[in-house]
Amino acid sequence: MQATDDQAIMTHTDKTADGMSNIKLNYRLEDKPPFLTTCLLGFQNIVTAFGGIVAVPFVLSGFAGLNVHETSYLISAALLCSGIVSIIQSRGIFKKPFRVGTGMPTVMGTDFGFVPPAYTIINTMGGGMAGYFGASMLGALLEIFLSYFVKPLMKFFPQVVTGTVITLIGVTIMPVAFDWVGGGVGSPNYGAPINIMLATFVFLVAILLNRYGKGIISNASILIGIVVGYLISIPLDLVDFSQVAAAEWFAMPQVFRYGVDFNPKFVIPFIAGYLVTVIETVGVVQSIGNMTQSEMTDEIIADGVRADGFGSLISPILGSGPVATFSQNAGLIPLTKCASRSVAIAAGVMLVILSLFPKLATVVSIMPPPVLGGVGVLMFGTVASAGVQSLSEVKFNNRNMLIIASAIGIGLGVTMRPELISSLPETIESWPAMVKGLPGIVKALFSSGISAGTIVAFILNILLKEEE
Repeated sequence: MQATDDQAIMTHTDKTADGMSNIKLNYRLEDKPPFLTTCLLGFQNIVTAFGGIVAVPFVLSGFAGLNVHETSYLISAALLCSGIVSIIQSRGIFKKPFRVGTGMPTVMGTDFGFVPPAYTIINTMGGGMAGYFGASMLGALLEIFLSYFVKPLMKFFPQVVTGTVITLIGVTIMPVAFDWVGGGVGSPNYGAPINIMLATFVFLVAILLNRYGKGIISNASILIGIVVGYLISIPLDLVDFSQVAAAEWFAMPQVFRYGVDFNPKFVIPFIAGYLVTVIETVGVVQSIGNMTQSEMTDEIIADGVRADGFGSLISPILGSGPVATFSQNAGLIPLTKCASRSVAIAAGVMLVILSLFPKLATVVSIMPPPVLGGVGVLMFGTVASAGVQSLSEVKFNNRNMLIIASAIGIGLGVTMRPELISSLPETIESWPAMVKGLPGIVKALFSSGISAGTIVAFILNILLKEEE
């Protein structure tokens, strides 16, 4: 099999190694499905990631006080940059040692973890949108720099750590899926029976088609479930087409539309966010390697982190914030039995096209959350089950059980009770100067269940001596 550029990506068919998924794939990494299949599976990836991509610009425009027109532009810019960086991550560009992108099927998008520092810069520090974009670019340089130190760190990520992280990725984002099932956070009809029934119907359609469908029907089961759920939602009056009528037909990207301010003080709130992104990206890239049945080298993981940084460096130029590797799309691979990078590249191209035609993007954005929730439960659960499969090959001695139990316990705890961490002060003035800012650092590093659990597993793997 031809390798991607000069990276050694080894794929496996029947046997697994290092906890790789043993699901039979219809399309391997280098395979190119037929054009129609590629388009369907690519669009399936877009629908899965769409909510995560547009959520950040919605929130950002809210506390920045932007009008509807400016909000629409931020959303288009987020779609454009997500498409461009998804292509870069999935295809890979440049040569070593400046290689950017894993060459694995990956969807990238705006990262919600950067919303708190964005609020601090725009409102508290008075930097406005120009300060936010300048800080994003300066912080991206830090992530690119850190990518060259990922390789020596990978020896501290044995299978007991990576399997735990993959499991955490699935279980800690499950509340997002259930919020979608309920109708979306803040919805006046949250938890309404119609929402739950609609999500359940989509869930069952996706499962049955995936299990008993043949060929493209099975591969596109998630997309078919979404389309059926969307169509059913229309007569139930759950879709508001007035937003489509108000959207523009065509919009071109603009360079530095909101200006840029490279004041170094604005980058400080972003430092912890980029550190967390590095940690999470390592776990997500390993998860994608597991799903695609590919043996991931330290260099490939570093290239993935570098793609995050590179994407966060170029996105603010077009009006979007920092990007990160999306974990939810990894769950599509075993469900669709497709690990082709061509599909991810096609998804990136379609994201770029959607960004230029706001009306088309709006048609997708008005999809009722319960429809996405029905397939979200299945996809996120698939990621978690892949982590469990990886952990099944780990020897469950006392040391490893302590690592797994502590990491999953703390990761789930932070996910279910985030207010415990968010209530920490940024600084404690009565503490010595060297450590008075420690609570703020802890608050940032433990801001998500994935990063919290990964940090705990990483540290315990170093501290706890291996059993003979």
